[in-house]
Amino acid sequence: MTDVPTSSPASGAPGQPARRTARWAGLGILVVVAGLIAVLATRPPASVAEVRSPLVGNSTPPVQGVTVTGTLYDLPQPPGTFTVVNFFASWCQPCQQEGPELVRFAFEHSSRHDAQLVGVVFDDTVPAARQYQARLGATWPTLADPGGKVALSFGVRAPPSTFVIAPDGRVVAYIVAPVTARDLDRIIARAQAEGA
Repeated sequence: MTDVPTSSPASGAPGQPARRTARWAGLGILVVVAGLIAVLATRPPASVAEVRSPLVGNSTPPVQGVTVTGTLYDLPQPPGTFTVVNFFASWCQPCQQEGPELVRFAFEHSSRHDAQLVGVVFDDTVPAARQYQARLGATWPTLADPGGKVALSFGVRAPPSTFVIAPDGRVVAYIVAPVTARDLDRIIARAQAEGA
């Protein structure tokens, strides 16, 4: 009588241990991916990166001159309320991206009188800047800044550049990217929590 080889019940079908390993590896990858998705979906949206500036923590330079509408403007020292100074140009694509957000910020804070916005034209003509702001619906004072005197005093090299000034006149943030109303609100809330 000839013995017929049989597989033992413990060993299972050929290739089964490799399949089990592949299943466990696939399941592990799915768990990691699901965890990553959950973390990304539940964290708060990224805020703009603030840039170091010798002005941060110090008194703001003067913000004064003739506006694009021909009136004189001089930001009080200290301003008494949070003030956002935004350097922009009509030809600047990132400025056009942030423009509606600045309008939103100005509108939300105008009734509360807890923050104000001041624009400064950077390397642009007054007519082009005035036309851009009219299309945008901007109602805040905007300095013409011929020769770039205000921009130079703030160390601005390109638009958009935005400074947040505390009511006591100290610069609390400097941003060189398009900002949102939410970004500005976060910076102001942080400054208030730190005693500004």
